[in-house]
Amino acid sequence: MSGLGDRILGLGLLVLAVAYGWAAQQWPEPFGGAEGVGPETFPTILSVVLVAGSLYLMIKPDPDTQWPVGKSLVELVVALVVLVVYALLLEPLGFVISTTLAVGTLSWRMGARPRRAFLTGLASAVVVFVLFNYGLSLSLPAGLLEVG
Repeated sequence: MSGLGDRILGLGLLVLAVAYGWAAQQWPEPFGGAEGVGPETFPTILSVVLVAGSLYLMIKPDPDTQWPVGKSLVELVVALVVLVVYALLLEPLGFVISTTLAVGTLSWRMGARPRRAFLTGLASAVVVFVLFNYGLSLSLPAGLLEVG
């Protein structure tokens, strides 16, 4: 059966998307009542996009999918480890520091020079932090940069 690997991946991602979307809906209602944009908005949007992508993989898989081997597999494992470490460090280090490290490391692994990679990570982290904290009023963890 061609595309079996894509279908299995799609099914796994669908389960993840549903669990992620359900967990996002479990956030308590903010003080002062329901808002148009709350802490569950962004994770819900991500879960909907992931559901759509996983359904596409299951319905229209690539017929000649080759699973990565060698260096490509190692790079995928490195990316997975970086994302797991990122999730673990997000609260203690804060969004800006952990995102700078994660985006910088991933950019470097994709071929950017280290200095440029980590400057990109820093710029991305600061822009997203400002956008979420001040533009959308959704607090991201400050971690070590917390004032007071």
